[in-house]
Amino acid sequence: MDSSRALNLAFAVGRGLFGVGLAVAPGKLASGWIPDDAARDQTQVILRGLGARDIALAGGTVAAVLNEDDVRPWLISAMACDTADIVAAFLAGDSLPSRARWGTLALAGAAVAAGAALVAAQS
Repeated sequence: MDSSRALNLAFAVGRGLFGVGLAVAPGKLASGWIPDDAARDQTQVILRGLGARDIALAGGTVAAVLNEDDVRPWLISAMACDTADIVAAFLAGDSLPSRARWGTLALAGAAVAAGAALVAAQS
């Protein structure tokens, strides 16, 4: 497996594991992010949905890598989702704890940057 495919696979696996964490243990994973709301049933529904999104994006990326298909549509879709997370965190303003806002920026921002680097490497 060449290094580009290996990096795409690693990126997808990381995203998938994060998604599994959100789907399986949303309250535990989000307790440091949104401590006042992480244990609420309503919040866990949303977190599980985010987890499913990440699992689906990861699965599509892994399938594309293994089938030697173009991974760019999956990477671009993931970047769009991560960008939406950043925008949503900032639109929430002060209703979201500061560390949640900055944590989202850091995690989602890093994912967007990594995705962009992976897309650029495909050209």
